[in-house]
Amino acid sequence: MKKYVLSFAILSLFYVESKACAWADPDYEYFNLFTQSIIRDKSYLPFLHSYSTRFYTDFKNSQIPNENVESWKKFFNNQLSYVETDYLVNKMNIGDLNELKNGNPKNQLLKKLGFNFYKTYQEGIDYLIEAKYLEPYMRINYVENPNSFYYDRDQVDKNATQLDYKKTLAALTSLYNASKNTEVKQRYGYQIVRFNHYTRNYDAAILAFKNYVEPIKLKGVPYYMALDQLGGAQRGLKMNSDANWNFFQVFMNSKSHKESAFVSMKLSDTASFNNILKKARNNEEKNMAYFLLGYEDFNNPIPIMEKMYEINPDSEILKVMAVRSINELERSYLPIYYYDSNDPNKTVSQKTSSTLSNHDTNGEAAETKDEKLSFWQKIIRFFKNLFGGSKTDKTDNGNKDDQSDNELVDNPNRIPFFTKNNYWYDESTKNFLDDLEEFTNKTKEKSKDEYWQIADAYLKFLKKDYKKSIQLLNDIKTSNPEYLEEIKRMKVLNDIVSQPRIDAEYENHLMKEYSEYFVEKEVKKDSTQTDYDYYGPKPSTASFLKDVLANRYFIQGEDGKSFLMNNKLSDLQYNPNSSLVKSVEEFYRKPNKTQFEQQIISKNMNNVGNIDAFFSIIYGDRAMRQADFEKAQSFYRKAQQFTGIPRMDYEWNNNTQKITIHQYNTNEYNGFNNISNLVFGHNVWVSYQSDPQKSMEKEDYTQFPMIKPLMNKLEIADALIELKKLGSGKDEKGSKANQLIGNLLYNTSILGYYRELFVMDIDNTNGGKYDFWNTDKKNPYQYYYKNFLDKSYIEPDNFDLAITYYKKALDLSNNKEQKARILFQMASAEQGKYYQYEAKNPSAIDYSDPKWSEKSDAFQKQLDQTKNQKFRTYFALLKTQYSDTQTAKSLMGSCSYFNYFMK
Repeated sequence: MKKYVLSFAILSLFYVESKACAWADPDYEYFNLFTQSIIRDKSYLPFLHSYSTRFYTDFKNSQIPNENVESWKKFFNNQLSYVETDYLVNKMNIGDLNELKNGNPKNQLLKKLGFNFYKTYQEGIDYLIEAKYLEPYMRINYVENPNSFYYDRDQVDKNATQLDYKKTLAALTSLYNASKNTEVKQRYGYQIVRFNHYTRNYDAAILAFKNYVEPIKLKGVPYYMALDQLGGAQRGLKMNSDANWNFFQVFMNSKSHKESAFVSMKLSDTASFNNILKKARNNEEKNMAYFLLGYEDFNNPIPIMEKMYEINPDSEILKVMAVRSINELERSYLPIYYYDSNDPNKTVSQKTSSTLSNHDTNGEAAETKDEKLSFWQKIIRFFKNLFGGSKTDKTDNGNKDDQSDNELVDNPNRIPFFTKNNYWYDESTKNFLDDLEEFTNKTKEKSKDEYWQIADAYLKFLKKDYKKSIQLLNDIKTSNPEYLEEIKRMKVLNDIVSQPRIDAEYENHLMKEYSEYFVEKEVKKDSTQTDYDYYGPKPSTASFLKDVLANRYFIQGEDGKSFLMNNKLSDLQYNPNSSLVKSVEEFYRKPNKTQFEQQIISKNMNNVGNIDAFFSIIYGDRAMRQADFEKAQSFYRKAQQFTGIPRMDYEWNNNTQKITIHQYNTNEYNGFNNISNLVFGHNVWVSYQSDPQKSMEKEDYTQFPMIKPLMNKLEIADALIELKKLGSGKDEKGSKANQLIGNLLYNTSILGYYRELFVMDIDNTNGGKYDFWNTDKKNPYQYYYKNFLDKSYIEPDNFDLAITYYKKALDLSNNKEQKARILFQMASAEQGKYYQYEAKNPSAIDYSDPKWSEKSDAFQKQLDQTKNQKFRTYFALLKTQYSDTQTAKSLMGSCSYFNYFMK
């Protein structure tokens, strides 16, 4: 983990551990490759799939048509455009309309229309003047509960009670009676119902609807606007069933008020849905009721969709349900990060008939079934594996470049596939891909909308039947621009994801045909934008394809290219695993790179100062941790041009982030220079955050002039080589030389005060590099190197190396005090071996186990027994043979654990 800002690191931990964090957005957790908004009826856009908000919001409000504006446009005989009508009805101020009425308009639109426009549509204009006068007051008066937690509203806010009830009602009634145009008359009726509703005269509102709205036998926009107000009045009188039914009618017949009508329905239980279903008078109403039920209960949408299909296979709302279903599946098939299956906190389902189908070289899918082998088949398979090798053998042994195209295509770690590893899902998450495909396949035969063909092709893509998917896409005939854009994207996806091997020829194909998805475009920000992005960039098709290629390179054994698809070269400093570094270096030195490698992959070879020195430091550090001092020396000689571990300084000011490259001071440790000779000393107490002089104590270096007060890594390697030679002697000087080597190896281990020196870190403050996390795998990554910085990937310490040198020192020393000190250092190293053992043997007791406490105590007791039997050798020796030494007595005062052990 990067050590930029401590508070940021702490917040990151909370993000990883909790799915309820306020700053985590589930709609950023998957690649939305199937565009939900391609549905034809845009009034249902709010009802597309979203977990971040109650309703889907990733669209422009102007995409949803306003039926009230459309109604007025028709009223004015289409003399005005939709935009002009919207301006006149919803945005123009009342003064402009009064000036038109008085024959002296100043507004440009009204001047163009002229006074004849008013004379022609007088009743409509007069109504708009009255409506604009009432509008600021048309909200219900807010009555605050004395115990309310909510914000106390500004007392100057207008509401309906601030109007004179009798005068307003009389004026509206008079205008209603005087109106000759039935549509305008009904609009006045709507205003009367609304005014009574908002003044909480609920009975009067219901009566007004009956007397002023219903008698006009029109069921256009004004009728449903009034019906919406009637429902509100009925809700106020606890007539919930009637209110729900009326809101349901509004939902069905309104375009721009569907969201508010749905909220007003308050469908909180099955009974509410059943009541609506019982009242349904025709198939259209039944179909809509099923839609609402499916919208609220979305664990498995197929049964509800089947009922809707039986009523009308070509209904728009069935397409909405289908696109929501696809989006739900996408969240499991296309998460922005596939967690490793060996992560105990995540579950990855890799073997399902619908997701991991077998493929031939043409990409055709065949059903995967559980294979039951006869005894004879098992024998044949045994000998095939014995003499011919198997796919598993090749993959496990790292011979990935020997894989055939079939093996690459059938690799179970080849993304995308179904997984439950996303934070937002649990065991109830279902893979209904097969059922949805079957449903879509039959619906496309009944419906005339090409949507179902596109959906079917996309489901084939998820099932990895790329050949069939492409065939379906090629057969679609449509002029719908949104459909065409989706088809184009899906063809790209099928092409890239179906490719067995990403080689130089195919990389050239990518640059020729799809460079727009890989060449980053410069995004210009306006003056109102900042560099701060709350959630980060939204997942895109381009970022998904980048992940796909990173996965393919990983499977092919091209780890360096896989790493650089998702990471920068400088990121290696945080988890410098030497085998990965070697692969990255091989790519760096590769001659004749393809255009794709040069422009897309190599651009992530960012500034690390001298790149050759950067690689040499990592290799040299690893050699030091393996006690191969000669090898380390050879690498450090190549690293003398190293300018420092690349670090960034971050400054925040009013949500604006300033990033600058850290400039190392002359005496500051930079990954190579300015290392204190305390690294050869021993710790007085374990405190990583204390000053070196408080935590560490020097040894006597008078016999070893090669150990200078400040050294670089090359000088340390030189000194260790000399100490190693001196350590072959048989005297006290040889003992001391071996002890100093042991000290350095321990002090630079995960437990040492200088633990940062050989893991390319800047200081010893805590982080993932210093966890006793273990894996039996050479490479703990399973799919690609995405989120590389979230996982430690450094070869573990070998504490036996330090112990070996301490043993030599112990055998050569005749000084009992010195022997006691050496034994304590050996015991400290042995403690590290125990921590490694403990990390490899974690508790498997479930917290839900009723006997969790009892079992946990037993498990801890077993660990303690193992610790004392196998990892307390040198503590025991120190206690039995050296407890009378001044060194042991001093250690009891500074080391609480040793004090506890001695007692």
